[in-house]
Amino acid sequence: MELVEHFEASRARLMSLAYRILGSHHDAEDAVQAAWLRARSADPAQLVNPEGWLTTVTARLCLDQLRARHRRREVPLEADDIPGKQLAADEAFVRREDVSRALLVVLDELSPPQRVAYVLHDLFAVPFDEVGPVLDTTVAAAKKLASRARIRLRDARAVDLPGSAHQMEIIDAFLAAARGGDIARLVTLLAPDVVRTADLGFLADGAAPVVRGAWAVAKETRAFVDRIAAAVPVLVEGRPGAVIAPGGHPFALIRIRVHDGLVTSIDIAPYERGTVSLPAALST
Repeated sequence: MELVEHFEASRARLMSLAYRILGSHHDAEDAVQAAWLRARSADPAQLVNPEGWLTTVTARLCLDQLRARHRRREVPLEADDIPGKQLAADEAFVRREDVSRALLVVLDELSPPQRVAYVLHDLFAVPFDEVGPVLDTTVAAAKKLASRARIRLRDARAVDLPGSAHQMEIIDAFLAAARGGDIARLVTLLAPDVVRTADLGFLADGAAPVVRGAWAVAKETRAFVDRIAAAVPVLVEGRPGAVIAPGGHPFALIRIRVHDGLVTSIDIAPYERGTVSLPAALST
């Protein structure tokens, strides 16, 4: 197989890898293209395993980008800070590739080496004896980086509330019904006296900061279809909730309280770094 054929066969996987490391479709494309240019000028003796070589080089290029951002003290951009065209491209990629929005949000809070170690090993099954050289470190150190990443993703401080798993199921059902515009189903998931509160920055002019009652809250979801389409269940400060993350970029937190199988309160607030972690089922 010619080198160009190896590259074309690997391109989708390389893009998937680069996107999870960089969180940007544009930056991922740049990294994959740069890897291809290096492959074309590489010594053929280095390309005994073209797929492995391309994976390693792509990951190194992504790590260089992450480290450059870190040196510039750039914090990951939130959704409303990203140009519309770029956000649309990221959203299209997330939907097409079925990338976990929640995972992307939390990955942004890892150090560059932690993120690369986790993505390579835990998401793409690259053995640690190949991850270590990418990070210019030992196998043991690479294992520690991935382990620390797992701890942050799952948040050891998560509140172990009785019935948390069932609460997450209720929240997932609520978001699914809201995405589908199923008002009747929504009403069955909401407590009769449910209260929705929201930061004014997330509301249209004239919208009420507080809405009460199952029917009123259910009907209101129609005004937030686009945002709900980008919402996924997560742990917010260790408790079941959701994050709105178009293209995997955080936009807002939704703190949701569930009691006796019904949603009793919904609070929509600005995203805060360090507040979101993943239920175990979402950490891969």
